[in-house]
Amino acid sequence: MDKTDDFPQRTDFSGLNESVQRIKTEFSKVVVGQDAIIELLITAILADGHVLIEGVPGVAKTLMAKSLAAALDTGFGRIQFTPDLMPSDVLGTSVFHPSKTQFEFKKGPVFSNIILIDEINRAPAKTQAALFEVMEERQVTNDGVTYPMEEPFLVVATQNPIEQEGTYRLPEAQLDRFLFKILVPYPSLEEEIRILNSHHRPEGRNRDLSTIISAVVSTASIAEARALVHGVHVEQKLLEYMAKLVTGTRNNPFLFLGASPRASVALLKSSKALAAIRGRDFVTPEDIQELAVPVLCHRVQLTAEREMEGHSVEGVIKQIVQKLEVPR
Repeated sequence: MDKTDDFPQRTDFSGLNESVQRIKTEFSKVVVGQDAIIELLITAILADGHVLIEGVPGVAKTLMAKSLAAALDTGFGRIQFTPDLMPSDVLGTSVFHPSKTQFEFKKGPVFSNIILIDEINRAPAKTQAALFEVMEERQVTNDGVTYPMEEPFLVVATQNPIEQEGTYRLPEAQLDRFLFKILVPYPSLEEEIRILNSHHRPEGRNRDLSTIISAVVSTASIAEARALVHGVHVEQKLLEYMAKLVTGTRNNPFLFLGASPRASVALLKSSKALAAIRGRDFVTPEDIQELAVPVLCHRVQLTAEREMEGHSVEGVIKQIVQKLEVPR
């Protein structure tokens, strides 16, 4: 069956595709390889979802987040999470002004468009919990007053999966608020050589992103692209396919925690965004299958027995995808 014949192109994605290509071009100036990860980051922007980037130290997690912000003509804020960080250090606090004889809310660094939270698992639970409202509802409430965030608002958090000393495990309620969990692998041998060459050249000594990467996409362009993504067509049988995929995590014997309905919505929104990036105004089963792991891997947990046997969450999700009948 030829899907293109069934669903003739109804939406012009040429402008969106040009913007995506410009972002990728800017990324390539500083990030070697990692094309799939860059595409997932752009997908998250269009799907209006937060991203958790996980990898060992030195694989350019922070560099990718900073490069994304540099390529967008939006505000950028960075928060380095540490064990002594307080919620007010992130959200802001009320400050008393003697001249006005009243308290005034001083906004914290979270009030920006692209927020990089470096080493998110190094802050204690109370500081992590301070992000619940702002990540889900895009607002901060202080002393009964609500302060909405400006659009776009995207949290890109990084964490190291290996080191445990001085870290605090993220609660499931916070993990569920991330659209994707992106696992960053080691570079290949060829990519490692390219990294060394880029640093060996004289121009490689200047690592100031503001002089290397240009802001190529505006806030207005992001809003227009999101409106186009919202109109991407999804067949009823694909909606049912997504629901079966997510509910399949809830009765799998290898998992004791399945994905929530928020995961279904995340899979829908990200599938539409990925289809738009690839120039289609309709979602295919392949889009859903490709996004299953980044959408679900942080929302489910293995049973203790399967974890001791060496199974992985990613492997179980892939098994669920393989066993599920694909709609055609």
